[in-house]
Amino acid sequence: MRFHKPIPLPPDSIDATTPAPDQLEAAEMAHRSAAVLVDRGRASDDPELLQRLMDLPRTVGLQTLAEVWSARPARTLPGALWRLYVLDEWVQRAPEVVAEAFTAGASRAEVYRVISGVVEPPRPEDLRELTHQILSGVYEGDLDVALERAAAFCHVTATGLAVLHEDDGESSRSEQLRRAARLQETATDLQACAKLWLRGDLH
Repeated sequence: MRFHKPIPLPPDSIDATTPAPDQLEAAEMAHRSAAVLVDRGRASDDPELLQRLMDLPRTVGLQTLAEVWSARPARTLPGALWRLYVLDEWVQRAPEVVAEAFTAGASRAEVYRVISGVVEPPRPEDLRELTHQILSGVYEGDLDVALERAAAFCHVTATGLAVLHEDDGESSRSEQLRRAARLQETATDLQACAKLWLRGDLH
């Protein structure tokens, strides 16, 4: 995989896509690179390697990951990795915003709040630690658990986004609801990926 200089990419939409000029070659590269990274990480007990894998958006750039992974279907290994890294970047860049949404949704989605493992009310550092643990779980531990926790986190946060700022103007409110719907869709996709991984079908 050829790396480029990191280019900032706002994590406003977890389902953003980047079209590739050669779809077949791009698809093969996406699935191969995702499998290599996950296999290498899970086969190693080197903490430095684990840290490098978790820091990919900040070392190779989120735009580079988008070019390789974002066009793949959500319920594939590269699609799942893309969503996990974007989720982590969103939390790293806007932890207060995410914490507000998570808090607003926690009481309405208590089961998912428990699955996510986030204390309530969460502090920004709690959310950073959560996504750190989720990415760590991709490369060590149970990947299906990491995916389930990420899905639960997205579900609670989406619920919060849907109820926040209910008195805002129609345009602002509509955009908030669209963001909540996209995040809820991501939650559903990550749950499906967890099941696929357990069956050995997440590729």
